[in-house]
Amino acid sequence: MTIALKLKTLSLAVAVAAIGITGPAMAQTVMKLGWTTSDGAKDPYAIGARAFKEEVEKRTGGKIEVQLYPNRQLGDEKDMVEGMRFGTIDAGIITNAVVANVAPAFQLNDLPFLFSSEEQAHKVLDGDVGQRLGKELESKGLYVLGFMEGGFRNMINNVRPVVEPKDVGGVKYRVMQNPVYIDMFSSLGGSAVPMAWGETFTAVQQGTIDGLEIPVAVISSNKYNEVTKFLSLTNHTYSVIELLVSKRNFDRLPEDQRKAVREAAKAATAAQREAAYANVKELLADLESKGMKVNKISNPAAFRESVKPVYDKFRRPIGNDLMDAALKAVQ
Repeated sequence: MTIALKLKTLSLAVAVAAIGITGPAMAQTVMKLGWTTSDGAKDPYAIGARAFKEEVEKRTGGKIEVQLYPNRQLGDEKDMVEGMRFGTIDAGIITNAVVANVAPAFQLNDLPFLFSSEEQAHKVLDGDVGQRLGKELESKGLYVLGFMEGGFRNMINNVRPVVEPKDVGGVKYRVMQNPVYIDMFSSLGGSAVPMAWGETFTAVQQGTIDGLEIPVAVISSNKYNEVTKFLSLTNHTYSVIELLVSKRNFDRLPEDQRKAVREAAKAATAAQREAAYANVKELLADLESKGMKVNKISNPAAFRESVKPVYDKFRRPIGNDLMDAALKAVQ
């Protein structure tokens, strides 16, 4: 065999091998999933992201690879939502208040003291109310694949513990750029300061604001115990974090893969909720051991009474039928 023939044969063999390697890879779909908090072991967003990745890749036999982007790598939540709507970002785990800026009906989930327990919230969100909310987003170019759990939100600050509603008064709290949160703190006499998540830690550290409201797991994973003294277990809002995908990109998937992704999301949501709930007690003990002063509120009914005007104000943008359905479900 001549050298030229050997080289030609070798080239052909390499080409065939390359086809064997890159064929499946070319057929593989990459789904980029982002969120704004850390990738810590106990961060509720990260737990959900990892569970989703595992389930999707398992159920699609590796045909879809989920790539994870924590710590605002794909932008702040508002940027990610817009990216998903236009198809430049595939998926994200997004705080409900940000979703509500796109679909006002989602303000329902942020109503203070709506849910009294995690189990109650799961029942409502996995039922008719959750399905109605999902329909609201489809026209905005987004699908809700799961209502994951951020945990109940609590107040942390450097001024005083919150035991009664009057203790909120005069304290500057960072809130999400969402009118329900702004009005909730105003109804309690506090000073609500809307602020992007990426600016908040430094603002607390420098004293620009006195504190914020936040789930226990996010306090821990983002080290807010290092810049705040008091953690008051107000449990004022059950923090829903939606697993969203771009409708434009999702609809391009073959039907069998869409089905597998939806099933994966359901399994991942159940696993994420279980893990997030289990972590709270452990994290509270850890935060106390690191110096945070933790207390419970004295009279939840007094707080509920103080925030009644919020329900009246947001009934119309949420929708009478949807709000009545939710209130009936939590009775």
